[in-house]
Amino acid sequence: MTEETPGFDEQPDGSPSSPPFEEGSAAAQGPHAAGRDGAKADGSADQAGPAAPAGDELQTVGLQAQLDQVRTALNERTADLQRLQAEYQNYRRRVERDRITVKEIAAANLLTELLPVLDDIGRAREHGELVGGFKSVAESVEATAAKMGLQQFGKEGEPFDPLIHEALMHSYAPDVTETTCVSILQPGYRIGERTIRPARVAVAEPQPGASPKGDGGDGPDEESGGPDEG
Repeated sequence: MTEETPGFDEQPDGSPSSPPFEEGSAAAQGPHAAGRDGAKADGSADQAGPAAPAGDELQTVGLQAQLDQVRTALNERTADLQRLQAEYQNYRRRVERDRITVKEIAAANLLTELLPVLDDIGRAREHGELVGGFKSVAESVEATAAKMGLQQFGKEGEPFDPLIHEALMHSYAPDVTETTCVSILQPGYRIGERTIRPARVAVAEPQPGASPKGDGGDGPDEESGGPDEG
């Protein structure tokens, strides 16, 4: 008998048997299938190559848009801050102005009540009765009123101003060229630019029909400077 070599199946033509090809493999599908797979791989590589620059460009556009939004928001906030700062400065000026006004009104109300006392002090001084302890008290009152901003005005001989003078007496005088305060009956008082009492005065006006001072009237005839007749 002939001994058989184990592990090999003899084929009818005497060649050893080859392992079967797996289904779906490139070898099973032949050289055309392998070529198609290579083409697909090359095409995928070509498509993946230019995609990277396009992504960077889109990312740059997005960052630029975000930067523009941030700049717009920053400009809006800066404008809001400047507007608030201007409003605050106006508020401070308005508060300061109102504070000064309130202070002047309060001082005016207080000093208005003291005006009769100041008038009595002035009359006592005119009559020589401001002596002794009363003089010291009167001067203290006047100094306190002046410290609070009270100012006295009204003098004889100054032009009459209806804004600060109150005419209680009226007369005519040949030696005035305009309506003039000839006597101060009660002095006026003011605080700053605020008049709390006008000066009460007697006024005099020029005589009706009188020519103002300084006008050249009919003067004496000048002597003739010609030669004497022989």
